[in-house]
Amino acid sequence: MIQSSKELEVGQFVKSRAGRDKERVFIVVEIIDEHYVHVADGDLRKLEKPKKKKVKHLNKLDLVSAEVKDKALSDMKLNNALLRKEVEKAGLI
Repeated sequence: MIQSSKELEVGQFVKSRAGRDKERVFIVVEIIDEHYVHVADGDLRKLEKPKKKKVKHLNKLDLVSAEVKDKALSDMKLNNALLRKEVEKAGLI
């Protein structure tokens, strides 16, 4: 798994700039390559079926969930409740 794509990293909060989910806040759960990432929020987009998004269609927010990052990089099990909690805790809903 690639850990960063340009300036995005696993656990990074992002806001969608395009598509049906425009203006919605997600967390980067996987870096596919330098152009694509998988994002999820635990609500509309669950971890079981994360959204594949182009990096250029995302606005990077200056916030990274350390808990999500640590669990993702140490191969611990992430869950939808954790993602929802982190987005709510960040006050980005």
